[in-house]
Amino acid sequence: MLFDSSIRKELARSFGATLVVLVTVVMTMMLIRTLGQAARGSVNPSDVMLVMGFTVLGQLSTILTLSLFVATVSTLSRMYRDSEMVIWFASGRGLLSLLKPLLRFAWPVMLVVAALSLAIWPWANRQVQELRAQYEQRSDIDRVAPGEFQESANGSRVFFIDRATSDAGEASNVFIATNEHNRETVTSARSARLEVRNNERLVLLSDGQRLENTLDKPSIKVSDFEEYGTRIGSASSRSSDESAVKTQDTLDLLKEPTPVNMAELGWRLGLALAALNFVVLGLAIAVVNPRAGRSGSMVFALFAFITYYNLMTVGQSWVAVGRLGVGPFMLMLHGGTLAFGVVLLAWRHNHWSLRTLLAGRRRP
Repeated sequence: MLFDSSIRKELARSFGATLVVLVTVVMTMMLIRTLGQAARGSVNPSDVMLVMGFTVLGQLSTILTLSLFVATVSTLSRMYRDSEMVIWFASGRGLLSLLKPLLRFAWPVMLVVAALSLAIWPWANRQVQELRAQYEQRSDIDRVAPGEFQESANGSRVFFIDRATSDAGEASNVFIATNEHNRETVTSARSARLEVRNNERLVLLSDGQRLENTLDKPSIKVSDFEEYGTRIGSASSRSSDESAVKTQDTLDLLKEPTPVNMAELGWRLGLALAALNFVVLGLAIAVVNPRAGRSGSMVFALFAFITYYNLMTVGQSWVAVGRLGVGPFMLMLHGGTLAFGVVLLAWRHNHWSLRTLLAGRRRP
């Protein structure tokens, strides 16, 4: 009982500290990334914190898995370094006896990772996409801010207004540049106002000039006007029914077993299976050699984590294009990793070596 409780307490402290550090790092990275998207016009600046929060929530399954792996390796490495493992081994505890308290501590984390990957991951992606879609579906007039050049939803127009008047829907010193149907136009006006006619939003420009240039003809048409109207349409974007596969619920992926859906399903299930594999691997690789330094096992653990997730990404792309089935892929990667961890754990528990194995074969 003392053996189990001491290990779980040490794991809890290490897991909590690692989780706080990783969440802080990921939130900082996501904040910088989201601010960049807001600066490019992909995200509403007022929704930066929401987008960042949903993105971090979607990545929380990976963060929890890495925290569990790092906590396992660091805790066991410290016990080796401080000779606590020697005491436990001398009391009759083998390496396999550590697997039970590790799994007893890790199973709630595994359930949370499974729930996050199967349910929260698509929901968070769907929320982010809806926020971006709402921002992209604004009309071109809603995009215009005084003193800033703003691009239209389809990228064919650039707007600029000097300042907006106190009356809503009116502005002064307006500039509009368009590039449509092999024709470039530049329109400037002293003032502009917004009107609705026949259920269409129109911008009426007053006292301005229009320059028109056809790309296949070396001529420029210049015209002055007292009033000129142009229709401002809303952005064309995909509906929620045409959302990306990452936003679909897990049950919807099962109902339509296409290669792309199966690839996404394999990724979500793989996130849950990876947590179990990393617990076994962490127990198998956690060892400290005083002559080799105290960080050797941690460096190897991080390398194993990166390699594992890169293989998951490569396998997902193979399943999506039909080069490999989701079943064989999961069996080879996740089943093979679990088998490797169990064999390595048994090797260390029984103190096997090539010399002892060869000696055993030579015996009559």
